[in-house]
Amino acid sequence: MDRVAIVTGASRGIGREIAKELAYKGIKVIANYNKSIEEAEKLKKELMQEGIEIDIFMADVSKREEGKSLVEFALKKYGKIDILINNAGISEYKLFTDETDEDWNRVINTNLYSAFMMCQEVIPNMVRNQSGCIVNISSIWGQVGSSLEVIYSVSKAGMDGLTKALAKELGPSNIRVNSIAPGIINTDMNKNLSKTDIERIEEDIPLGKIGLPKDIAKCVGWMVDEKYTTGQIIGINGGWCIN
Repeated sequence: MDRVAIVTGASRGIGREIAKELAYKGIKVIANYNKSIEEAEKLKKELMQEGIEIDIFMADVSKREEGKSLVEFALKKYGKIDILINNAGISEYKLFTDETDEDWNRVINTNLYSAFMMCQEVIPNMVRNQSGCIVNISSIWGQVGSSLEVIYSVSKAGMDGLTKALAKELGPSNIRVNSIAPGIINTDMNKNLSKTDIERIEEDIPLGKIGLPKDIAKCVGWMVDEKYTTGQIIGINGGWCIN
């Protein structure tokens, strides 16, 4: 039976490439989006033209009831969930002293709470099946921190902590939990960076270039097949951060 995957935040950027990578592997993909319905429909149409069908599902995964409806849709249609990719995320770029409670709640709920909640919703089915793979899309800033992106850094560090702890708890049920920590990737999230900013960053990266969404998607494709890797934070950053 084909594997079934939920990918949150799948209409654009890294999430879009992950959805495509998994679909190309023959996995049944439910591509979640929140507001970008046109982009989600473009993704579905693009894959249909290649003879591949995916589901798209609108849900704000920062809210329990909407995340739960996404999981219920997957279970009703396919009867199981084999893979969960927690990719939904937003950033906030401002001085820490200018951050508000609203900023904190919005970023933490979208980035960290959504991963916590989605894991809670899919794990019972994975435990029953004694099999599963969860991949959290974290960030280099969760490892080293970023000036002017404190809340974002906190949210991603939290995802890495969630990854490590869940890997220990779920290992006996044959459920693997890993995190990917991208460096600077060419997505809309980094559109605030000027050409000069990018060039300066590239000078500090050993491979001399920023990453592409497909670089992250390829790693996810490996993770869903690999059977003996869990609890790991895998940095894909061109050597910018080497732990």
